Amino acid sequence: MDNQHINPGRLLEISGNYWKACTLHAGVKLDLFTVIGDEQVTSENIAQRLEADKRGVAMLLNALTAMGLLSKTENDYSNTSASRTFLSKDSSQYIGYMIMHHHNLVDSWAKLNKAVKTGKPVRERVSHSEGETRESFLMGMFNIAMNIAPSLVIKINLSKRKHLLDFGGGPGTYAIHFCMNNLQLKATVYDLPDTRPFAQSTIKKFGLEDRIDFMDGDYLEDGIKGLYDVVWLSHILHGEGPEDCRKIINKAVSALEPGGMIIVHDFILDDTMDGPLFPALFSLNMLLGTENGQSYSEKQIKNMLADAGVKDMQRIPIQVPNDSGIIIGII
Repeated sequence: MDNQHINPGRLLEISGNYWKACTLHAGVKLDLFTVIGDEQVTSENIAQRLEADKRGVAMLLNALTAMGLLSKTENDYSNTSASRTFLSKDSSQYIGYMIMHHHNLVDSWAKLNKAVKTGKPVRERVSHSEGETRESFLMGMFNIAMNIAPSLVIKINLSKRKHLLDFGGGPGTYAIHFCMNNLQLKATVYDLPDTRPFAQSTIKKFGLEDRIDFMDGDYLEDGIKGLYDVVWLSHILHGEGPEDCRKIINKAVSALEPGGMIIVHDFILDDTMDGPLFPALFSLNMLLGTENGQSYSEKQIKNMLADAGVKDMQRIPIQVPNDSGIIIGII
């Protein structure tokens, strides 16, 4: 951020940005955008469909209109093109689960000062949560990966690889897209047992049950069966401290055949650790929810890979909205 543009007005804008976030969260949580669909609907009609207070609904609709997420003609409201595409459950590009994941983090972010002072998390680890919180997390990962994976997988040449291990792969979204882009490739998604239903459901939607299987396991505690010629670690390292990251990388490398490829996909900080903005903020998110997690720099990741015997490392440039990056190496 350009320091010369920092003034009281800008500071108050930053301070109050959570008002807009919570307004969006409320619209998604109420499923308002799906309820409106392709129609033009009065606020009274929307309130009736939501079984909600007319006054409260009208205020929310007007605020969402002011944010550019709805259009209003007299007393009729309709979705914008963007809200219909990304905020309605009827769209294949729906990202509402990730927005609900953000909503579930709001309480912990309000306690950031406590986490900074104590160095301890103030919420349970989301990846080990249950119910709606876990569903929002897993399906949110699916939402984001579905938007990123198609353009990402074409940047990585797996044309001569046969079997990919998606290490901590959640719903298996990247394994799916790697397989769709490499018809010779099979994949195994490795994750916690309660992730299996989400992964199997997602894999089935793409008709890839014969090429992608699921292996139960905790990547810190359990072993890995079989050998692979490529391992994909997407957004795994940031959840752990340096010692456990080395343990994860060593375990992944041990599952590779000679000449195998390891691919790390994560929010990568500059070596100075003070940018880009999203990975820097994400480090704080890990402080709030894990004992030792953080974002890592390119140098830190490459050093951990080198210590595990990985060679020929390179950073693959990708253009994604959250400043994630890819580092590839060969053993």
